[in-house]
Amino acid sequence: MSNNPKQPKKDDAVLGGAAPNQSGGVILGGLEGAKQRLNSTVVEARISALAEAIDYGEAGLDLVVGALQDESKQVRRQAYLLLRQRKELQIVRALQEYKTWDLFERFYSPLNSLYSYDYVNIFGKREIKEFEPEIGISDTAGIAYAFRCEYDDFLEITDKLAGLLQDPQASKLEALVFGPWVSLLESGDDSSALVNALVAAKEKLPNLKALFLGDISGEEYEISWIRHCNISPILKAYPNLEMLQIRGGDDLAFSPARQENLEILVVETGGLSRETIAQICALELPALEHLELWLGSDCYGGDSSIEDLMPILAGDLFPHLTYLGLRNSEYSDKIAAALVESPILQQISILDLSMGTLGDEGALALLDCPAINEIDILNVSENYLSEDSIEQLQELDCQVIADEQKEDEYEDEEERYCSVAE
Repeated sequence: MSNNPKQPKKDDAVLGGAAPNQSGGVILGGLEGAKQRLNSTVVEARISALAEAIDYGEAGLDLVVGALQDESKQVRRQAYLLLRQRKELQIVRALQEYKTWDLFERFYSPLNSLYSYDYVNIFGKREIKEFEPEIGISDTAGIAYAFRCEYDDFLEITDKLAGLLQDPQASKLEALVFGPWVSLLESGDDSSALVNALVAAKEKLPNLKALFLGDISGEEYEISWIRHCNISPILKAYPNLEMLQIRGGDDLAFSPARQENLEILVVETGGLSRETIAQICALELPALEHLELWLGSDCYGGDSSIEDLMPILAGDLFPHLTYLGLRNSEYSDKIAAALVESPILQQISILDLSMGTLGDEGALALLDCPAINEIDILNVSENYLSEDSIEQLQELDCQVIADEQKEDEYEDEEERYCSVAE
């Protein structure tokens, strides 16, 4: 922490005096005054107190960290903005706990680039460990156990799951990751056998909170080759599930379901159909905070349009949504134009339009929207933005991520490509 706290001015009340407030009471200056105002019922007073407290060394920082739990979204946002540039270990940890996901995990995950073929090594802020039957479950805290069928593997993934369920610690597991479910995925090998096995195992996995179906690298199978099935039986079987990540969109479906505790839904595809988007919109997920859809290419089943996203943009479906990711899209400019007219910007803290076809037209729509300054983070990396547009976006009152822009050889958005397709 800083050893040079802000020195109060000579006329500060902290040196001897105090100023009366509007109700006739006394407001102290300095750190004590900031602490007092943080207990105010007036949101603006609490926000003002944070800006002052940050300059009063370790004690002031502790006050700002505490404000990450404030009942007001505006106060929490201001605290986050003040702390996000700090490098102290305790501040970094506090911000990691403040966010459900480690944002690095989402913005820079291995499949977020056409040229990366690695498995993820972090899932839901948990270290991924390959399950080895001869060793069994060695630990459950902070661990997500992974299952994969290698090319020369004679055991199917359902057999490996059955082995895990025999372990006496299986009931303590909170996170599971599944790669290829058979040794060589053929055209008919969808995820239904795995989904059925997981549903059958629900009594033995009562604490399952995080599930990833399809941690499959580009070297094994193109994302458009990964076939799924109806995933809603998983939502019904695991009422405590908080995080569900799915890679692959071919035949992916959701039947109507209500799940009270799901906070994070990530669907990574090279092409997400409009039918599947409608099915996601029909899910009842009252706790959902993080919705991330990779919309993909029309050549690989991504036949959606901006009209299919309007139920999400209206802001009524998921009242607790704070992160909206409409990534890997072929119509990012249209998404930007629709967003600035939608109520959802008043609700979310993070807008992720990365890996798509966003150009200067879409950037201009964002720049002309005052509400964009109310969010915390805008991710527009891997798009088609000019340097001028990036410079202007960087002046917004939010953190802007604009790395690795693609070379824009086309004036027409329809000629551009999203980052992940086949």
